[in-house]
Amino acid sequence: MVIREHSPAGAPIWVDLLTSDADRARAFYGELFGWEAPEGSAEFGGYASFTKAGVQVGGLMPKQPGMEAPDGWSIYLSTPDAEKTVAAATEHGGGVIVPPMAVADLGVMAVVTDPTGAAIGMWQPGTHPGFGLIAEPGAPGWFELFTRDHPGAVAFYRDVFGWDVHIVSDTPEFRYATYGENEAAYGGIMDATAFLPDGVPAHWSVYFATADTDATLAQATALGGKVLQPGEDTPYGRLGIAADPTGAIFKLIGPNVSAPTPPAAS
Repeated sequence: MVIREHSPAGAPIWVDLLTSDADRARAFYGELFGWEAPEGSAEFGGYASFTKAGVQVGGLMPKQPGMEAPDGWSIYLSTPDAEKTVAAATEHGGGVIVPPMAVADLGVMAVVTDPTGAAIGMWQPGTHPGFGLIAEPGAPGWFELFTRDHPGAVAFYRDVFGWDVHIVSDTPEFRYATYGENEAAYGGIMDATAFLPDGVPAHWSVYFATADTDATLAQATALGGKVLQPGEDTPYGRLGIAADPTGAIFKLIGPNVSAPTPPAAS
């Protein structure tokens, strides 16, 4: 197990779950990924950290009275200065949902929208460095934006969060860009124009790594969740989509099932 102690500026640094049933979420993700989560702190509205083998992998926020947002996972990008990053976001066409807010000595958080309508959080680390595991079974594995304005999104994350953008593909069939390149990439931006349903806004998704996508999907169903997309082999791994018992959507990435086709004999 490799402990991640630092997230570069602009890279995903934290994920957390807003849930209407914290106890059920603890049980579901505990069984599914081997996570633990203590009772949350009253000082922070019941917020608690999920851990795996004692290492932080994400947060758990119980819904408070008056919160109308649906249950769901949020992603936070690292920033050295939340005030400046929020200002840059507004200068480049974004909006502000939560202005910079100090969380004791843990760090400073904020939430903005990009010009394509997707909400994205940011975290300026203090004593809380973010998640310590990544791309290992039961930990966050990948982070991805679905948007209908690919050029606009790419420009925003490049100019506001300092992404070193690499174009993976730029065709009408598959338009994709990443922060960083190949195995060193931190997250991606997908042109979802062709398949994002009407009424579904641009949004970020977290993929959790798993050793067996199909088995994890089956277990999610047995624990009261729901499979939204069965496992499918792709050039990037076997992907699947599920919802937890209260409807929070998450994605999975694991090894492909189909073995690669060997080259033809000469």
